[in-house]
Amino acid sequence: MTRSGIAILIFSCAYIAVGSEVGTRPNVLLIISDDLRAELGCYAGMARTPNLDRLASAGVWFDRAYCQFPLCNPSRSSMLTGKHPTTIGILDNRTSFRQTRPGLVSMPQWFRQHGYLTFRAGKIFHGGIDDPCAWTQADQDDEDLAGPPARGSQWPPPGDAKLTKAQRSDRYLVLEGDGEGHPENAVAERTIGYLRQYKDRPFFIGCGFSKPHSPPTAPRRFYQWYDPNKIPLPVDFAPRPTVPEGFPRAAIRPRNADLFVNRDATEQEARQMIRAYLASVSWMDWNTGRVIAELDRLGLRQKTIIVFWGDNGYQLGEKGKWSKAGSLFEQGARVPLIIFAPGLAGNDRVCYRIVQSVDIFPTLVQLCGLPMPQGLEGRSLVPLLKDPGAAWDHPAFTVWSEDGTSLWAVAVRAGRWRYAQFQAGGAMLFDEQTDPLELKNLANDPNYASICEDLSGLAAEYASSLAGRQ
Repeated sequence: MTRSGIAILIFSCAYIAVGSEVGTRPNVLLIISDDLRAELGCYAGMARTPNLDRLASAGVWFDRAYCQFPLCNPSRSSMLTGKHPTTIGILDNRTSFRQTRPGLVSMPQWFRQHGYLTFRAGKIFHGGIDDPCAWTQADQDDEDLAGPPARGSQWPPPGDAKLTKAQRSDRYLVLEGDGEGHPENAVAERTIGYLRQYKDRPFFIGCGFSKPHSPPTAPRRFYQWYDPNKIPLPVDFAPRPTVPEGFPRAAIRPRNADLFVNRDATEQEARQMIRAYLASVSWMDWNTGRVIAELDRLGLRQKTIIVFWGDNGYQLGEKGKWSKAGSLFEQGARVPLIIFAPGLAGNDRVCYRIVQSVDIFPTLVQLCGLPMPQGLEGRSLVPLLKDPGAAWDHPAFTVWSEDGTSLWAVAVRAGRWRYAQFQAGGAMLFDEQTDPLELKNLANDPNYASICEDLSGLAAEYASSLAGRQ
């Protein structure tokens, strides 16, 4: 980083106190789950998630929310800065936005600058990447949270150090008891500690769970909630990543990144892995329930905005794919988003409007009565929190880069349509109303030429506008 960049960073990290009006502002509890597709019970998914279902019934859950990049670091960096991935120059899992845009102000940093105490437990920014300007106090890395394992628990599992990265990812793990000693439980417990300690002061707490990120992991009792013999496979299940007839070859990476890496998935193995993913989601839901129960016990529910968000979608064997990387299908881009804002008229309703992860930053700023930062690229969702059926006609964009430096593809979700076009050639068009499983590519059907032309124009305009912001 240059001297000027360091100077900008120091200035941007400066703490700016505000007046006494901060005491009347609501708290913020931001809960994030890693690699969670829209598989919750409230989304009519297979996972049993009673705690998140209750949160959804108390607030507004967004049925059509989309991430801006189907990969952890670009998606999280985009949401937490309120800017699109290309704007901040983050298209991979290795680069911090403090390297590419040192003067940007992140969401927790903005709250800290305006009088909030800000805390992080677990994974908020990408693993190994954090924002030093953001937190009054941040946890250690997830791996350091666990402490000594409790009796009957083995974490990390024996022999882990001898495994390759792919081997550590491509498996599932069963824990005893409640998973005592695992970092996932420690994230909930650290969050609960922050709630107890700072309940009388305005706070912004980021609670970042790592599950159901691979390897899917859960205590045994959550596995027992699911019978693998009754778990249906996707209708387009394949043993390995497979490009269906009529689809661009670039639409599906030839190798899985997370599960079934360099190996085929049998039908029985696939059911077992889906079961593990669902159990992992249920364990994450249990830990989320512990945190919200403590918030309620402390009498903070009506003083606290709760946001639950998944950073990107995931494919569980659809078209042979077992990961999120490169997926511009609905399963890869669609994410769960639930917002509870005390007293708003839209609570206890579902919103079917198309929204984006980049919209969360301006939404929380408006809800908390803070000045709006300049240059945010999302839109506040407050009108939809007041009336989930309010007029709202905005598409959602998701991009992918194979090399981490240039755009490889742009996808658009607009109305009933999902469209993606690839730099290597080819496009996809799906009618999500009649073909939600995305089995038939309509991009080459002349009957849909005008729709493709319109959506291609949107994608090109989006890509051009992003390039202009770099």
